[in-house]
Amino acid sequence: MNQNTNFFIKIKNCNIENKKGIVLSNISWQMEAKQAWLVVGPNGGGKADFIKALAGQLSVNPAPCSLNADAKSENSIYANAFANSVEVVSLERAAALIQEERELDESEYVEGGVDVGRTGRIFIGEALVGSIKKGSVFPEIVKRIETLPEIKLCGVEKILDRGLKYMSTGEIRRTLLARALLSKKKLLILSDPFAGLDVESRAILLDFFNTIAKKQLLEEKLESAFPRIILSMERYTEIPQVITNVIEFSDKKVSFCGSRPDFEKIISERNQKNLENREAEKKAFAESVKKLSNEVDAVMGVEINQKEGDVLIDMKNVNVGWGDHQVLRDFNWKLCRNEHWLIQGPNGSGKTTFLELITGDNMQVFSNDIKLFGARRGSGETIWDIKHKLGIVSYRLHVEYRMVGGTSLRNVIISGFHDSIGLYEMPTDVEIAAAEKWLALGGFSGRGSEMFGNLSYGEQRAILILRAAVKCPQIMILDEPCHGLDDSFRNKILDLLEIIAESGTTTLLHVTHEMSEVLPCEKHILQLVPNEEPMYRIKVC
Repeated sequence: MNQNTNFFIKIKNCNIENKKGIVLSNISWQMEAKQAWLVVGPNGGGKADFIKALAGQLSVNPAPCSLNADAKSENSIYANAFANSVEVVSLERAAALIQEERELDESEYVEGGVDVGRTGRIFIGEALVGSIKKGSVFPEIVKRIETLPEIKLCGVEKILDRGLKYMSTGEIRRTLLARALLSKKKLLILSDPFAGLDVESRAILLDFFNTIAKKQLLEEKLESAFPRIILSMERYTEIPQVITNVIEFSDKKVSFCGSRPDFEKIISERNQKNLENREAEKKAFAESVKKLSNEVDAVMGVEINQKEGDVLIDMKNVNVGWGDHQVLRDFNWKLCRNEHWLIQGPNGSGKTTFLELITGDNMQVFSNDIKLFGARRGSGETIWDIKHKLGIVSYRLHVEYRMVGGTSLRNVIISGFHDSIGLYEMPTDVEIAAAEKWLALGGFSGRGSEMFGNLSYGEQRAILILRAAVKCPQIMILDEPCHGLDDSFRNKILDLLEIIAESGTTTLLHVTHEMSEVLPCEKHILQLVPNEEPMYRIKVC
């Protein structure tokens, strides 16, 4: 690109295309010097496709002339000074990384049956020295990687030698960011960077973003020691003040492109209108959910009027960890029916590990005194006996479903009845009818035949929540359920969870860092506090 131009990226009258055809048409946008851009928009609106195009994962082509569909417009332009030098840090990239680790897992061939896989040190170090073979001696720069300022900036010094598969969602994201910084890419795209992060991690990331963005607002030259950053968000919240410009996508087109002040005027008007309609929409939605739940309960034989106070989960003196890392020590906790719990704690404190003891995804459950539904784990029950009574939304489940992305949305919902990843038997007419009703309730009417893998990350998350709810389980386990959801989906999902809790048939276990997502029914709080004695606190509101 000619350095005399005042833009780094220019798209004028272009289409964004995948292998099947056009996904966004007639896009015009440019990124100039002294600008800090935000890309925003609802789930499925086109934002993700735009980011993929900037990252080189989708093609950007001149749009055909209106007068001659076979010719290309002479006024169409695509120029990108960052071509082949873009790194994306996103929830989707984090999920893909964990998927890679699962596919490469060789535990069945390893003495002791545990393949730690790549550590943070190896994964980040590969950005500096290329591929690092398992068991090889680290190059010197990798041995002392914790001394690098990029590592300290991302706050990953203490987790460098931990396996990626043992990291929390927030830790994985910080690790991705550290690798991105050390890769020396010219453009970093941070997609929903604050989702699922604790207060400390958010502060670290916000400080990093402000530091870099302030530099790019002053620097006109392309060749700089620091990368340019584009921020992408599902919701217009927690937006750093250094952002100067906004491009919004909805319904697969640009719905706004301009200055931040102009966009905030529009947002203010929208919020006022949404507030006026919120209560009426919530009431109508609640009536629809209750009607559908009653229909499913009647057909599926869901037990209603279950005994209040029944102990569903009982953990006594639980100890969990790996190597020298203790996650839970002398942990005692009890879950009674209709006691809805909020699970809190910083990234890496053991929240996901705690939930995996319940779901059976952590094998240390069998070496501890843990009872589920009155029976000790390992006393003869099958995993299906347990999961039949659970509805689960988790990062692990999301990754597993991404690995079978060729499943239709209808079958994803139906699989909730069978507690399977994918569907491996013919569904009944009742199950199909129930799935279609739940899809319509979630805003996916008429989309039952679409493939799960073709949805945006946020849309996938919404589908998995509907899957968890479909059988009205005794316990619903929610590990950051609103990850990647826009305002509309988020409100709908929170309303759904509140209604489910009120039904009396389902007890909630809810992990979130977002206080705005805490439900009124969550009167019991479990706080995990690593490196303290005891390692947990219990509070009843």
